[in-house]
Amino acid sequence: MDESFLNVTRSALGRAWTLRSVNDAHVADLVRQAGVSDAVARVLAARGIAAINAPTFLRPTLKELLPDPNTFMDMDRAAARIVAAINAKEPIAVFGDYDVDGATSSALLRRFFRSIGVDVTVYIPDRRAEGYGPNIPALLKLREQGVKVAITVDCGITAFDALDAAQNAGLDMIVVDHHKADPRLPAAAAVVNPNRLDDTSAQGHLAAVGVAFMLAVAINRALRESGWYGANAITEPDLKELLDLVALGTVCDVVPLTGLNRAFVVQGLRILARGANVGLAALSRVAKIDSAPSAYHLGYLLGPRVNAGGRVGQADLGTRLLSTEDPDEAAALALRLNEYNAQRKEVEAGVLRAAIEQAETTSSPDDPIVFAAGRDWHPGVIGIVAGRLRERYDRPACVISLEGGMSKGSGRSVPGIDLGRAVLAARAANLLMNGGGHAMAAGFTVDDAKLETFVRFMQDHVRAQQKGEVTAPQLHLDGALAVSAVTPDLISELSAVAPFGAGNEEPRFAIVDAHFTKVDIVGSGHVRCFLSGRSGGRLKAIAFNAADSDLGHMLLTSAGRRFHVAGTLRADTWQGRTEAQLMIDDAAVCT
Repeated sequence: MDESFLNVTRSALGRAWTLRSVNDAHVADLVRQAGVSDAVARVLAARGIAAINAPTFLRPTLKELLPDPNTFMDMDRAAARIVAAINAKEPIAVFGDYDVDGATSSALLRRFFRSIGVDVTVYIPDRRAEGYGPNIPALLKLREQGVKVAITVDCGITAFDALDAAQNAGLDMIVVDHHKADPRLPAAAAVVNPNRLDDTSAQGHLAAVGVAFMLAVAINRALRESGWYGANAITEPDLKELLDLVALGTVCDVVPLTGLNRAFVVQGLRILARGANVGLAALSRVAKIDSAPSAYHLGYLLGPRVNAGGRVGQADLGTRLLSTEDPDEAAALALRLNEYNAQRKEVEAGVLRAAIEQAETTSSPDDPIVFAAGRDWHPGVIGIVAGRLRERYDRPACVISLEGGMSKGSGRSVPGIDLGRAVLAARAANLLMNGGGHAMAAGFTVDDAKLETFVRFMQDHVRAQQKGEVTAPQLHLDGALAVSAVTPDLISELSAVAPFGAGNEEPRFAIVDAHFTKVDIVGSGHVRCFLSGRSGGRLKAIAFNAADSDLGHMLLTSAGRRFHVAGTLRADTWQGRTEAQLMIDDAAVCT
């Protein structure tokens, strides 16, 4: 294990603190060649950004990073079949997933087709009644309604039976997905997935909405090159206007914010700030976003509300909101999703309490994955709860809703453990009815009779991925700061490295040798604090959802002691005044 930072070997949350190592010569190169401050250079160096690559990282552009869509396997076939359908006026459908990536992908294609005068049917399955991905009854119903071409987005790569049935019924399927693929591909007119084994696009990090955007680029180019726009007196759409949706789906699907994804999010946030998408504008209002949008707003304020319809409400509400052009409809849908999100929080809290209690009593610290299962836990929140368990235990976590013989599960992983690969291996071993995902997240359906065997298989598979290297939980930090050093100017400097997310973690610092002048509980279990330092300064801080945790207990009983407090920094603007704020991740008593 790396040498502990600030002598913290076991924090409030049981973690050892480590300092991200950087080479001083590397930092100096970044300062000189990229023209950034020392603080920014150290953050870039810790993330492995070479000085020669820093300008592109800091100022990513689609002009430089957008690939030719035909570098994706089958993209030319997909575009050709869709253009043929447009020319023949054949009905087209989009079959999407119910999460944010699926909703943004579906809305993006609906908006694109609408912009060229083509109306498409969008079908979003019900999570509880139909489950994830294409199903035979839904596809046959689309065919009965006259649909000739159906495009799956964020699903379909493992839907072998459903796509076989669709093909036999005369429905041409185009799969647009990003989840891990088997060597065998489903029956389809085209399968566009940068994670199919024979794809050489090097874009496997894209979310499904990124792949859907590339499909729109390919279709648009094919129409332009064929003279379709001129022949039909239609103005070619500006596809950049769709990037707000791409940014939302990319951030919320927790794919790496590097390369093309980084350009998508940077450009998409600029589009979002203009408020052109009436659905996103309405949702921003109900989420009370009153500052320039950031990846944080996408991931923690907008995304959960879009997701809420599929989790505890009506599955298609997110897609409808994101694709509507009617401000009144947008306002009504945004309010409904906001209400569903409040319900989701209540359901999630109950499942989380039960899952933590179970994990604390049945899981061993040596288990490479934390498992929790409960009777009739709402399948709409088990993915979120899995994420909470992953954060709490710093290990991959799977949460399963037992539903009378056939149970549904969702998992979230940590860097270095490919959970999607483990689930695919379990399916190949005939332990699952269905399952798939990507490195950081996966879902599955398991027969209760095979559940115990599946759990053992997953533990063994992940243990093998670890190659015997099981380390204590660690919190990686970018440096130490006195309370007086945390200023809005510092936060402004660090924002140059944004957007933050998977693959570009938000800088995290230890605020050293501080004591608390005030600590209380606010909202639904958040702990609010004010820190003071030996050399002066005062810093507002908050630990979300921490009141019932070991961290919250330490903060609430902090009187008379001094602490190192770890977290990320944010600007807090109120009534025209901007102050610094610490979002607390962990704490340790000074030794």
